[in-house]
Amino acid sequence: MSLRINSEAPDFTAETTQGTINFHEWIGDGWAILFSHPKDFTPVCTTELGYMARLAPEFAKRNTKIIGLSVDPVTNHGKWAADIEETQGSAVTYPMIGDPELKVAKLYDMLPEDAGTTSEGRTAANNATVRTVFVIGPDKKVKLMLVYPMTTGRNFDEVLRVLDSMQLTAKHQVATPVNWKPGDDVIIVPAVSDEDAKKKYPEGFKTIKPYLRTVAQPK
Repeated sequence: MSLRINSEAPDFTAETTQGTINFHEWIGDGWAILFSHPKDFTPVCTTELGYMARLAPEFAKRNTKIIGLSVDPVTNHGKWAADIEETQGSAVTYPMIGDPELKVAKLYDMLPEDAGTTSEGRTAANNATVRTVFVIGPDKKVKLMLVYPMTTGRNFDEVLRVLDSMQLTAKHQVATPVNWKPGDDVIIVPAVSDEDAKKKYPEGFKTIKPYLRTVAQPK
């Protein structure tokens, strides 16, 4: 299946480094980040998993769970985790999905259906498309997809920034402008009339164009 923004995130049951999970049940009523890797013991991904381990408390503050995926078996993940802690200085405390039959990679449209049914003998280059970040909301719908090449480490500070933006806009009828950071002014969405905006923001807002109105970030 082809996934798009607002598609329902496919549910699945899989083995992880923290036991068997049902994905939707595991997400619960919060947010989740699923980020995938083409193979264990790869250099760029090693740095990424370590950095996400350091960021885990920040995501937890935002009611967001982290889960990784690699097409290799869970037994390999445990050995890789030791290398990650040794080289990156952070222990991986979030679960890592084992996907040796490529089921989840196919379910999330990261590998084609004809990719086979085993990770055995496959290289990171074969699995180059398994490099996606999915942000999934409490409604179990895909809110963000980012796909990176194998040679470029992902910017998880950006994922955190986008999560802040999406959680803000989920709570208030606002959008965030280019390069927005928490605390910056936000945009009142066109669906909110000027009359409603005056009620909602009695302290005032700035009209740059009829379709472009900014206001201090709601608390």
